[in-house]
Order: sequence, then structure tokens, then C-alpha cells
Amino acid sequence: MAAEAAIAPQKKTGDWSDLPPALRALIAGAGLPASSFGVQIEEVSGRGQPLASLNADEPYQLASTAKVITALAALDLLGAHYRWRTYAFLGGPLSSDGRLLGDLLIVGGGDSRLRSTDLLAWFERMQRQGLREIWGNVVLDRFAFRLREDDHSNTPPPATDRPHHVRPDALTLDEGVLHVNVQAVARGKPLVQLTPPLAGLKLVNELSAEAGCAVWAQAASAPGVAPTLALRGRWSAGCGSRALTLAPLSHDEFTVRAVEGLWQQAGGRLRGRVIDKRLPDRASLLPLGADGEAVLPHSVHLSEPLPQVIREINKSSDNLGARNLMLSLVRGFPMRAATLAEARQRVDEWLLRQGLQPGDISLENGSGLSRGERGKPRALVQLLRRAWASNQAQAFIDSLPIAGVDGTLAHRMTSGKATGSAFLKTGTLLDTRALAGYVKTTSGRTYALAALVNHPEAQRATPSLDALVEWVARNG
Repeated sequence: MAAEAAIAPQKKTGDWSDLPPALRALIAGAGLPASSFGVQIEEVSGRGQPLASLNADEPYQLASTAKVITALAALDLLGAHYRWRTYAFLGGPLSSDGRLLGDLLIVGGGDSRLRSTDLLAWFERMQRQGLREIWGNVVLDRFAFRLREDDHSNTPPPATDRPHHVRPDALTLDEGVLHVNVQAVARGKPLVQLTPPLAGLKLVNELSAEAGCAVWAQAASAPGVAPTLALRGRWSAGCGSRALTLAPLSHDEFTVRAVEGLWQQAGGRLRGRVIDKRLPDRASLLPLGADGEAVLPHSVHLSEPLPQVIREINKSSDNLGARNLMLSLVRGFPMRAATLAEARQRVDEWLLRQGLQPGDISLENGSGLSRGERGKPRALVQLLRRAWASNQAQAFIDSLPIAGVDGTLAHRMTSGKATGSAFLKTGTLLDTRALAGYVKTTSGRTYALAALVNHPEAQRATPSLDALVEWVARNG
């Protein structure tokens, strides 16, 4: 009878006895329990034992390192040439003198990077091509995303002063964020410019030119009443300019008012009004004509290619971009509307194909804002190692912040061997600090790294995480 193989005793959570002494000292320096750290560091080739491992099979809140999974799934499932499309359909005949005898229907396709400058240029192009006056309405349709209120139950609610919490929308503009520029002048009240222009918004400029450089904004909105934006404070001639960002309105109202303002700015005429209207459920994004056949779009606006969008998402940790990206993974999107349940299922299926097991990684909306988004450091490193060998490796690596150089790492690890050699997605919640990505070492090797900290005082671990990356760069 064959002898039974010896079974190694399972290590307890928080057992850091296998860590190199120097690394153990760095982690202990945070003053947090060892159980609050989850670490896995492996050479990308997968040769040999992990360089370091601590609680690597325990699930930790991912915070924005969840965007790593969303980005990798998107590059694999959508491909590097994928673009989002925003469509314009004519709801009537277009006369030779540029009059649309009906509505202009604008259908969002989930482009999170649609900017007011893009929309303005698109409107100008449509007018050059012959559409100059709309006798009906401009109708905005958000058919491509079908979200329920409980899809947002585990994420912080949006607020005027938290534009990074705005919710996914198939027809978002400037991510629902209003940019307010305050410019000092030699005499009189400071000048205020809004981007995008919001039709019907009442601007109350209560800024004083008295000595001082302090300004704040307050937005107010109520049903049936024109929204107002009041600017208060002191802004004297020597203060120069200042930019404020806020989310003063819901996505729906923001886009409605911005579209009207931009159509007018482009020189177009509108006899009706801009209305936000989810059209009756239909089987396809393309509306049907009187003959029952799908109507072809009059004009299409293309987003930037997927790699550029992912670069913006990861470098700046764009929550809305990541949430829209995850919804875009649904099969058949955007011709059939995406639901969050289908997006989660698609990601789960993709994770299984990467060799992970159920429970290794769980995504809820793809951004890391949800506390239900958790992952095991070992599983995260497994994905990173597979990504390194994939056809999309360079596009993904180029999207990651570079230590001491750009993105959310521009002001971290600014001197040392890790500077310019560590490519890492950051993650930050009140009780979470995280890093995930790659570190190139002085020996010429490259390591995949996942380091997650969950603790009410997780901010104390940031110096230790940076020191851990520097240790890898020097000793790996």
C-alpha cells in the first residue's frame, strides 16, 4: 500500500513567519495586526516560490484595485479596437434648407468619456452636413443601461461635493460634472464661466472683489423650479483663476440642460425643447420606422479606442468609467440593453476561464467603490501573471500609474529604485489601502504584486506599502 503524502499544516491568518525578516519589519512598522495585510509577490514567469506571501488566500476589500480586473476582462472580451458609439437618429424628413421636420433622437451607447467639447464638435459637424434647425424636440434616450436602485445599494450615494460618486449612465456628459472657472479682473466682480453651459441654470454671482482668495459654490434644485448655482466669497484682482468641480444636478437633468446649451452654442436652432425620455422597451437599440425596419443613424460619434479609455480609468482611478466599462461587457451590448446582473455573470465566467475558483474574486460594479468587491491576493497575482503573457499586455501595463511619475502615484515613491519601475493600480477607501501591478527590479526580473490592507486605520499602512514596493525593486 502506497504511503500517504504528508499534508502541510494550514497557516493561520496573520502568520508572517515565512516573510523575509526585512519585509516583516516593514509591515510591522505600520502598527497594524498582521491579519490586516494580504500580500502576494511572484515573478511574472511563475518560476519558483513566491518572493513573499502573507494571508494570500484570504479575501480582502479591493478598493480601486478592482479596476485591474475590469480592465483585464474588457481588453480580453472587447478587444483593443473597441469603441463606444453615441447615435443620432432623425425623427422626420430633413428639408433642403436644413430643417428637421420632427425630433432628433440621441441614443447613448455607454461612452463614459463623452465630453462637452466632443458633443459641441459633433453638433457643429451635423450642422455643416445640413441639419441646422429642429422643428421638434431633441429626445435623449438611455436605453443601453437598465439599472435598478438596488444596483447601487453597496456604493456611496452621489452628492454635489462628491462628483467621483456619480452613477453609471448610458448617456453621460462630462461624467455629470460641472466645471466652474472663476477669473479675477482688474475692476468689478470676478468673471465666472461654466463648462458645459447649462440652459436654464440661474447663476448667482455673489463674489466680492475685496481682499482675499476664497470662493465656494452652492447648488440648489427642486422640481418645477429652475436650478440655481450661487458663488460666494472674496476674489480680489491678484487671485488669478480657480477651477471648481461639482455635480449639481442628476445625470438626467444635467445632460438635458447641457445638450440644449451646446446645441445653441454650436449655432443650431431648436423650436421644441430637450427632453429626457426612456423610450418604450424594444428588442434593439436601433429604433424602428413605420415599415417596421430598423432606422439607420443619421450620425455617429465614436469614443476613443478602449486602451485609451482604460488608461484614463486606471491613471486617475475613474469610478464612473470603470462602472460603465463593466456594464459594456454584457453580451450583445449596446444593441441590447445591459443589466448589472448580466455584467457580473460575464465577469464571473471570464474569471473561471482564467483558472480562478468561485470566491477568489468578486466584483459588484467594477470600480472598487462597493465594499462587496473582494479578492484574494493570490488570485489577483494569478490574473496579473496571465495578463503579462497576453496579447494585450502592453495596453494594460501602459494604463497603470507609474511610481513617482504619473497618475495616482505621481507623488509617491518619488526617489529610490521603484521610481519609474513600479506600475501599480492604487486603491483607497476609508478602511482600505491597496496596490496591484508590476515591479521591475534591479536584477532585471519583473514581479506581479498584490498588497491589500483592510483596517479602520488603513491609512497608517501607506508608508509600509511604498516601502514594500521599494524592497521588491531592490531585492527581487
